[in-house]
Amino acid sequence: MPNPNKLINEKSPYLIQHAYNPVEWYPWGDEAFQKARDEDKPIFLSIGYSTCYWCHVMEREVFENEHIAKEMNKLFVNIKVDREERPDVDRVYMSALQAMTGSGGWPMSMFLTSDLKPFYGATYVPPTSKYGLPGFEDLIHQLAVGWKTRRDEVNESGENILKHIREASQNIAAASELNNEMLLKGAQQFKNGFDDEYGGFGESPKFPRPPGINFLLRAYYRFDDSESLQMVIRTLLQMAKGGLYDHLGGGFHRYSVDRYWRVPHFEKMLYDQAQLAVNYLEAYQVTGDKYFGDITRDVLGYVSRVMTHPEGGFFSAEDAESVIDPAEPHEKEEGAFYVWSKSEIDTLLGEDAEIFNYFYGVNAHGNAPQGSDPHSVFVEKNILYKAHSLSETSNKFERSTDQINEILEDCRKSLFIAREKRPLPHKDDKILTSWNGLMISAFAKAYAVFNEPAQLEKAQKAADFILGNLYNSTEKKLLHRWRDGEAKIDATLEDFSFFSQGLIDLYEASFDEKYLKHAVELSEIMINDFYDETEGGFFDTSGKDTSILVRTKEDYDSAEPTGNSVAINNLLRLSALTDNTAWYDMAYKSVLAFSGKLERMPYAMPQILVALDSLLHKPKQIIIAGGNDETAYRMLREVQNRFMPDKVVVKIDPADAADSITFASKIVQSSPETTAYVCENFACKLPVKTPGELAKLLEG
Repeated sequence: MPNPNKLINEKSPYLIQHAYNPVEWYPWGDEAFQKARDEDKPIFLSIGYSTCYWCHVMEREVFENEHIAKEMNKLFVNIKVDREERPDVDRVYMSALQAMTGSGGWPMSMFLTSDLKPFYGATYVPPTSKYGLPGFEDLIHQLAVGWKTRRDEVNESGENILKHIREASQNIAAASELNNEMLLKGAQQFKNGFDDEYGGFGESPKFPRPPGINFLLRAYYRFDDSESLQMVIRTLLQMAKGGLYDHLGGGFHRYSVDRYWRVPHFEKMLYDQAQLAVNYLEAYQVTGDKYFGDITRDVLGYVSRVMTHPEGGFFSAEDAESVIDPAEPHEKEEGAFYVWSKSEIDTLLGEDAEIFNYFYGVNAHGNAPQGSDPHSVFVEKNILYKAHSLSETSNKFERSTDQINEILEDCRKSLFIAREKRPLPHKDDKILTSWNGLMISAFAKAYAVFNEPAQLEKAQKAADFILGNLYNSTEKKLLHRWRDGEAKIDATLEDFSFFSQGLIDLYEASFDEKYLKHAVELSEIMINDFYDETEGGFFDTSGKDTSILVRTKEDYDSAEPTGNSVAINNLLRLSALTDNTAWYDMAYKSVLAFSGKLERMPYAMPQILVALDSLLHKPKQIIIAGGNDETAYRMLREVQNRFMPDKVVVKIDPADAADSITFASKIVQSSPETTAYVCENFACKLPVKTPGELAKLLEG
C-alpha cells in the first residue's frame, strides 16, 4: 500500500477516501496556506463529499493517476475539502464558480492564489479532453504558466471575483412595505413553473425542493388556494410513485435525472429525508389521506434503521454507487444496490413475479426511459416504480385489491431480504448539527401528529446527543461536526438555526422546557455572532475564521432552506412562545432586508415567504393548562392533528406556570379543571374547558 498523505489523520469520510491518493493532499488550514506562500505556488482546491458520484469518478480517473498526481504535486499545493464538513469554505468558492461559469456543482475544482483568491474554476474535469471539456493535465499546465507569467492578471481576476461575491451578497434596496402581494406572486411563480402532468417544477433533472412545498401548503392555508394544494398533492404522489422513492427500504433518493421521477441519482441525503418526511406529514394533516402518513412513517423507519447512531445522532448520507460483485470490490456502479434484472426477480418471487413485475414496471430489457441513461448503466436493469395502480393490477389478474396488496407486500419483503445481502452502499457516518436539527424536527412533528412514542424518543435522543457532544453550555460554543468521538469545526448559521428549530419543534411535541430554554440560549448566541445589526438578516459565518474571505448572506432556499430563512422563522416562533417582542422586531427587519429580492423573485425564497406570512398574520398562541388527563389529551389532539402552520403550542401544569419561560406564565390561572386558552394579536379569547369548545375556537 502506498504511503498516506496528510488526510490520513482527518475524520471526514470524504477526506479519508483520498488519504492514499498519490496526490499530496492537505486539509484546509494554515499548514497548506503557509506552504503555498513559502513555495510561491498557487493552490488547487478540490471540494466534494463522500457520496458524490462524479467525485468518485474524478478520483479514479485523475487523482489516482500517478503521472497526473506527480504534476499536481510539482505545480500546486493541493487541498481537499469536504463540503458538508466545511460549508463555509464551499459557499465562498461555489459563489466564485457560479460567477465565473454561470453554474456550479461537485466535484468543484478551484484554482486559488496563495492568499486564497479564486482565479479559475470548474466542476468535473476528465484526465484528457472529452465531453467538450479540457483535460486536467493540460489545464493545470496552462494555469501554472499563467501563474508564472501573468501574475498581476491572476491576482486582479481573483480580487474582482471576490468583489463580485461581496456585492452579490449585499441586500438589495428594501421594498416600501411587506404585503400579501409578495406571497401571491410567489405562489404564481411556482404555478408558472409547475409540471401539470408529472408534478414538480421544471423539466429535468428534477429536485424535490421541500421548502417550496412548505410554502405552497401555507399559501393554500392562508388564501384557500386550491391550486397550490393540488400542485403539492400531485408532486408528492408522483415522487412517491416513481423511482425517486425506495419502494423496498423507504427513503428518497437525491433527485431524478428525468422528468418522470423514474431514474434517480441514487444517493440518499439526511436533509432530504428530514424535510420530505415533514412535507408528507403536513399533506396528511391537510388531506387526511393515509397514504401520505404511511410515506412519512416509511421515511422515518428508514432513518431509524439505517441512518441512526446507537447513541442517538443521525448520519449524513448513503452513496449512490456500490460494489457490483464482492469479488471485485473496486468495481462500483451507480445504483447497483437498488436495481434488478427481471431474471433475478423471477427467480426470487416465483409465480408472484408476474404480478410484481406488472405493478412495478419490470421488463427484460430494463425500464429506464429513453434518454435517461446516457452511459448505459441500466441496460437490462430495472428501477422499481409504480407503473400501474392497485386497481389496474387487480383487474388484470382478476384478484381483489386486498389480495394484490398482500402479494405485493410479501414480494417487497422477499426482495428487501435479498437486497440486504448485496454489498451495502458506503455510508457517510459523520453527524452534522445542522442536518440533525432538521431530522429532530421531523421526528418531533411526527410524534405530535401520530402520538407514537418511538418517534418522540428518537427526537429526544438525537437532541440530547447534539447537546451532549457538540455544545458546551459553559463556553456557549456550538460545533458543526462529530465523528468517531471527535467534535470539531465552529458552527455556522445553519447549525444554530436548524438545530434551534429542531429544539422548538421538540418542545412543542414533548413540552419539556429544557429544549425551549436551549433554543432560546442558542438563538441568543446566534444573534450575537451572526446578526447584521446595520441592515438586518444573518451572515452565514461568524467572521472569526480569517480564511473565509467573504461573509455571505445566503437567501436562496434550494434543496435545503437557508440559515437566514430558518433563523427568521425561529425568532418569530420564539417571540410568540416567550413574548420577546425584540425578536419579532429583529425578524421583521430581517425579512425587510430581503424584501427587494422578494418583490422580484419570491420563487427563489420560499422559506422567507413562510416567515413573511407569519409576520403579516400573527400566530395563534394556544395553551393547554392541566395535567395528563383525558381532557388534556383530547384537547391536544384537536390542536396537533390540524394543519395550522401559524400556531405555537404550550402545554403546562398551572402549578408550574409561574416559573415557565413561555407566555403562559402571564395568562394561566389556577383551576382544578383542564383549561385551554387561545390568544391572537395580543388578545385572548375566553378560556374553554372542553375539546369541542376548543375546536370551535380554532375553526373561528
